[in-house]
Amino acid sequence: MPKPLLVGDFLSKSAHIPVIDVRSPAEFSHGHIPGAVNIPLFTNEERAEIGTIYKQKGNQKAVIRGIEIIGPKLEGFISDAKKVSDKELLVHCWRGGMRSGSMAWLFESAGIKCETLVGGYKSFRRDVLRSFEQPLNLFVVGGETGSGKTEILRELKNLGEQIVDLEALAHHKGSSYGAIGELPQPTTESFENLLWKEFAQLDRSRRIWIEDESRSIGKVFIPAALWKKKISSPIRRIKVPFEIRVQRLVKDYGNFPKELLHEATARIQKRLGGEATKLALDALERGDLAETVRITLRYYDKAYDFPQSERKYENVEFIETDSGDPAINAKLILGCIK
Repeated sequence: MPKPLLVGDFLSKSAHIPVIDVRSPAEFSHGHIPGAVNIPLFTNEERAEIGTIYKQKGNQKAVIRGIEIIGPKLEGFISDAKKVSDKELLVHCWRGGMRSGSMAWLFESAGIKCETLVGGYKSFRRDVLRSFEQPLNLFVVGGETGSGKTEILRELKNLGEQIVDLEALAHHKGSSYGAIGELPQPTTESFENLLWKEFAQLDRSRRIWIEDESRSIGKVFIPAALWKKKISSPIRRIKVPFEIRVQRLVKDYGNFPKELLHEATARIQKRLGGEATKLALDALERGDLAETVRITLRYYDKAYDFPQSERKYENVEFIETDSGDPAINAKLILGCIK
């Protein structure tokens, strides 16, 4: 019989044993354990049908219909599982009930050792959210738009520091232009799961650097407990000259279609103001992206400074630089750590 594991043991074993998520494709796409493989017991439509039968006719009728649906699929389930591993698997569903138990029993009947997750994916999610409440030695890389904060983070990693790249996990650079050139964003739940995995791999007693972000990064949100830690953590705010930032953004966005840049600029019209938006779009149309960037940066600079000025720059250390080189600026930031 498949052995049930508590979430800590299950996740520990997942480092070297493949995880099979037997929930429906829609459940899986909304959020899953990072690295898990989806072998759904039911399709989205089948799950909805069984749910309706359960509500209208009771559990026994729903179980009978479920058996009718999965009967012809059994051989396919085993084949799919053996493509992942023919020796050992970890299996879970939503609550750790009938779906994962049935699939684990089937896989074991085909010679694959299986263990299941007590409480299912629901228990994993509780563990994820609790993890953000644990102590962190968090430091924040700050700086106005175009300062190269993401590149500075990577240079800090090269210097032996621990980092978590929020924008890379969110597939978004955090501004109205942030989705340009990026993959589709995950759901907030998936983003939280990915964050959990990143922090789980780090030493919480050592410094961990993140970028100074808003609570929302595109359409996803930083978990409330982590956000609370972030806004009270030390910020090392690099002050890169305005024109260097302009040229960095021109280089970053200059090869993208003008239509995408136009849409992103138009989206912030209410915040830029009608006249500034018109000037920015006119500059874009005549091919002067640098001027478009200058106009929009004036808005973003004010927006970035506002929350720090509201807290009277408490725990914010300014670091002046005349360079846009992230390697140089990473060393400057490390040099000011007391």
